[in-house]
Amino acid sequence: MSDPIDHPHAERTGIAYASTAYLIWAVMPLYWNLLVAVPYVELATHRILWCAISVFAISLARGRIAHLIEIVRTPKLLRTLMLTSILITCNWTIFIYCVESHQLVAASLGYYITPLISIVLGITLLGEHVTPIKLAAIALAAAAVVWQAIQLGYIPWVAPALAFSFGFYGYFRKLTPVDSLDGLTVETCLLFPITIVLVGFWFLNGIGAFPKAGAYTNSLLIFAGPLTAFPLVLFAAGARRVRMVTLGFLQFLSPTLTLIIAVAFLGEAFTRLDGVAFGCVWGALVIVALEGRVRRFAAGRAL
Repeated sequence: MSDPIDHPHAERTGIAYASTAYLIWAVMPLYWNLLVAVPYVELATHRILWCAISVFAISLARGRIAHLIEIVRTPKLLRTLMLTSILITCNWTIFIYCVESHQLVAASLGYYITPLISIVLGITLLGEHVTPIKLAAIALAAAAVVWQAIQLGYIPWVAPALAFSFGFYGYFRKLTPVDSLDGLTVETCLLFPITIVLVGFWFLNGIGAFPKAGAYTNSLLIFAGPLTAFPLVLFAAGARRVRMVTLGFLQFLSPTLTLIIAVAFLGEAFTRLDGVAFGCVWGALVIVALEGRVRRFAAGRAL
């Protein structure tokens, strides 16, 4: 049987799955904005707690419990997933912080930078070949952050923190031979005891939003779990069906739409400084995207 991505129908289905996942991720700031009264650390804790419950239920329905036990019993896999659980927790917490502190424009920039961070990690940690074109793209993206730092007078940490946390998360998950949903289940379940302790502590001391905030807020906090899990399931299904090049272009849907939502609906400003930084990063991404065509054109001229 041929690989599913060899069939046009499977490719179209995969694009639909992956695009839907990215669209959900893009509009999720509107959801987090409904919970802006909940401190971002508590909100991130509930996200992990209810996500762990959701993905464990999905794994149970998929009959994957034996696979999860095998992963936990493999020390190397367990150590790596402990690390990735920390990385994804940092990424989720910083993103929710961006929503509450009105820094979604910076968050969008961070997710635009992420593919370039992945290139740097591939070069430095995996020994992948680097072309002068890729070096130019990386230098242009670095120039964006340096320019912001000079103009602001401090290092703008949000965008690099999101980019590096998700970039390293992708790097370690790439080296971990586990199913994507199995990996997420282990990652969140490793953090489950910590989240239960935190939520219990906040409840007993009367300082937490849950459950005293009322049915509406409680429902939103609980639904944050499946809302986190659902696009990841869609993404995993899409990634199995589409080519990496296609997936690479689709990943820019989310930060683009998030940027539009931040400026058009949440009232964030898009300054001239933001324009310069985004211009540098967009230019770097265009350079990477066109690298293959430039090399083919140069080879054709040499003939």
